[in-house]
Amino acid sequence: MAIARKDVQAITANLQVWLPMLLLPLILGIAVPLGLVLVFRFGADSMSPSDAQAVLGWAEKLPSGAVAAALAELPELSQRLIYVGVNYMLAPFFLLIPLMAASVISADSFAGEKERGTLETLLFAPVDMLSLFIGKVLAAFVPAMALSLATLLLCAAAVNAAAWPLFGRIIFPQVNWIPLVLLVIPAIALLAVLLNVFISARVATFQAAYQLGGMVVLPMLLLVVGQVTGVLVFSVPVVLGVGAVLLLLNGLLLWQLLRRLDRQQLFASQVR
Repeated sequence: MAIARKDVQAITANLQVWLPMLLLPLILGIAVPLGLVLVFRFGADSMSPSDAQAVLGWAEKLPSGAVAAALAELPELSQRLIYVGVNYMLAPFFLLIPLMAASVISADSFAGEKERGTLETLLFAPVDMLSLFIGKVLAAFVPAMALSLATLLLCAAAVNAAAWPLFGRIIFPQVNWIPLVLLVIPAIALLAVLLNVFISARVATFQAAYQLGGMVVLPMLLLVVGQVTGVLVFSVPVVLGVGAVLLLLNGLLLWQLLRRLDRQQLFASQVR
């Protein structure tokens, strides 16, 4: 816990770490959802029938009839577009928030110590490697999750406030977000943390760790593309399947990392 607290204090004092970590949630988690609601609310009547059907067509690919029943109760096209848009189109974008936040923080874990010249002191301290590793993981995982949940709350407030004149009730989030928030978002944040802590321990600078760790974003972009094109719709079964795969990957990666904890390698990888 002492290591985790020290790292969190270092993060808040480092502009190149926390600034990009905050910009992405503001854009993807608040500006994009709010813009989506306003576009559908005021521009639905001017949309072509094909564009409107491209959005509403996602509901037809869902395994449950609950969404179709909910849409049947909404008389206006703008209401149906907003309901489908915020509850299904936004889901993969929210995966990028914990992923990027965890990547930025964990990239600084060991590489930041090397750049600040504090790694030798940390390695000579009476702390075993497992405790050191756990402290670094907690220092990245907890802020990433806190930022993700805070962004979701702000998104829900903005979306429901903008949509309230049309619906008169809370419409976001729906039940498909429960496994996303409780399973997939923590799993993807942990995956990014484990991978980036390992990379950060192997390279000499934060910039190198951040660039290499950024590759973990690429598979998530495939999920975003799949959602946008309609190939993959984030229904509850799909979310549970993605979560199960991420948990398996986390288990395998954690097993490999615990086998490779090496104090001597950390000494050798310092900035010269």
